[in-house]
Amino acid sequence: MHAHSLCLVSFFSKYSQYYNKSLIQLHYAHAKNISAEEIARKVSEPAQPDSLSIVILIICTIIIFENLLVLMAVWRNSNLHSAMYVFIGNLAFSDLLAGSAYIANIFLSGSQTYKMFPVQWFIREGTAFIALAASVFSLLAIAIERYIAITKLKVYGHEKTSRMFLLIGTCWVTSILLGGLPILGWNCIFDLGDCSTVLPLYSKKYIVFVVTVFSLILLSILILYVRIYLIVRSSHHDTNTNTQSYSLLKTVTIVLGVFIVCWLPAFTILLLDSSCSIQVCTILNKAKIFFGIATLNSALNPLIYTLRSKDMRKEFLRLLCCWGVLQSGRPSERCLIPLHLSSSQEQCSNKQEQQTTPIIKDSTTCV
Repeated sequence: MHAHSLCLVSFFSKYSQYYNKSLIQLHYAHAKNISAEEIARKVSEPAQPDSLSIVILIICTIIIFENLLVLMAVWRNSNLHSAMYVFIGNLAFSDLLAGSAYIANIFLSGSQTYKMFPVQWFIREGTAFIALAASVFSLLAIAIERYIAITKLKVYGHEKTSRMFLLIGTCWVTSILLGGLPILGWNCIFDLGDCSTVLPLYSKKYIVFVVTVFSLILLSILILYVRIYLIVRSSHHDTNTNTQSYSLLKTVTIVLGVFIVCWLPAFTILLLDSSCSIQVCTILNKAKIFFGIATLNSALNPLIYTLRSKDMRKEFLRLLCCWGVLQSGRPSERCLIPLHLSSSQEQCSNKQEQQTTPIIKDSTTCV
């Protein structure tokens, strides 16, 4: 009982530090190996984004626009209401959240960091971690859905819908829990020796745990796709189905590969952070560059869908026409009306349709 009481006192004592402004400066001085005078100078500096921050802001603006297009396309076109496209919409939503979180992170960084309460800092960083976790779990959900769809001979509609919502719900609940662990108590307050250099209020153990979880999930996704590929290769019953499955598999594999390429440098920095001090590993001071590369992932996913999906390409063109980006003469309010016709039956305008390539006129739901 006495030990239990001590744990409660320790927990509430740690929570009370969430509103201690000086704690941020203490942790940054220790983690970044800078003096109190340097911190005071940084606090007095005007909040001006550097050139890298401006580039990231531009990328994030593109991320938000692109992923809004994906969500609008999936919502408007009934041809894109299949389970696979709903999962792609879920991935787009996580990328949209990531872009928004990165923008908020930039505006609340620099001198603004030292003026924050720890609870605000945890929310700032936790939102970015939640978005990253949601992207990883969305990729896993897509892999699970593809594997079940290919291995099951018959799936009833209600069963497929229930599975889809279960996977998406699990994706977000798990992401929120994983990203919220530091604010719930798994942080390095009262333990400066366990503090990360890149994220000075995060425990090194927590960062290693998160990177390990993400790595295991990506390995699981890779195994599932290898299994799917082997099943598709060994099946000779339906050539058309096999072609579509292979095309779909190729797209999600590209998405997975792009994710790994973009995030591998950031994951490497985080692992290096857990085992090396800033005095020895000076590259930790450049962590912002590697996280900037990681933001490209959320911008590239919609481009992959556009290049690989003919229906998505046509829906994107239709939305751009409605919004006046392409000349069509169509009223902008039409953008908000869902399409229930086949994508091949709805045209942006006669003029625009004549200018598009034959690929745009073809209708296929293969991603």
